[in-house]
Amino acid sequence: MSENKDIRNPHPDFKTVEASRPDWDPKALRYTKTPDPSWTYGSGPNATSSVASPPRSNATSTPPAHIPIDPYAANRPPGANYKLLISSIAPRPIALLSTRSPDEARDSDAEKDNLAPFSFFNVLSHDPPLFALGFACSLARPKDSLRNLVDTRECVINLVGEPLLEAANAASIDSPRGVSEWVVSGLTPVRDAETVRCARVAEAVVSIEAKLDFVREYESRGAPGRIGSTVVIVEGTRFWVRGDAVNEDRSVVDLSVLRPISRLGGISYGRTTEAVELLRPVFEETLGMDGYEKLKEKRRQQERQLQNGEPN
Repeated sequence: MSENKDIRNPHPDFKTVEASRPDWDPKALRYTKTPDPSWTYGSGPNATSSVASPPRSNATSTPPAHIPIDPYAANRPPGANYKLLISSIAPRPIALLSTRSPDEARDSDAEKDNLAPFSFFNVLSHDPPLFALGFACSLARPKDSLRNLVDTRECVINLVGEPLLEAANAASIDSPRGVSEWVVSGLTPVRDAETVRCARVAEAVVSIEAKLDFVREYESRGAPGRIGSTVVIVEGTRFWVRGDAVNEDRSVVDLSVLRPISRLGGISYGRTTEAVELLRPVFEETLGMDGYEKLKEKRRQQERQLQNGEPN
């Protein structure tokens, strides 16, 4: 995804700004209570902090009004949509995508192999395992990853954890053709895949071999006639998980070992250092129709109060 200069480096001197910040804290993942353990059905948003919003019981101020934004407005550049989306749809998982060129004329594996991070990425389904990847280019003028994926119909998705942060970012470098991102990043290619020819990243806790399932180009809304993006769906064919990160029946990955890194807006990344657990509710056990009818009546009373201008 191409980015404007202010997104690539919003600081006049990044290293000076970075040096002023606290050192990396290697703390392990910990579980906390939910923001509001006393939350009850029908209560709406919780009071996560007095800074973000006042507690429900003291909610007297009117929140700022929302602003409608037309993504296709005549005077709105596509870059504005990009910045809005990446700064609001966060965190996003990162796929460090390994692909391989079918060009046998290239001299070495380093020239054939490509490695690039993608945060326009996510899992869509488990049966079959399906994953989506977004490319800000067309099939006529593809990035190396897209060209390789379409030509060979295979790839390896390597999930980015804390130990891979700098290396994965380095793999996004705008290198000229023939320069290997594997060499630039220092990551180790392992060629033991069982269903594809692409290498997996040895240092990744989780890697997924995948085959191409679906490709579709989308026309730009701001510049009709030009392809704005290409969406690819791939199907997972093998999962690779480091032995200390998976449980005995190979069904759960330990977050404290995976230590996932996510993309936020601009050049920001996010860590997962705290987690909460919430039981999925069972209607009859937690609410039931009697409880639901009471909530409906409460909602009707609130709506009547609002219509009459009465305090809630």
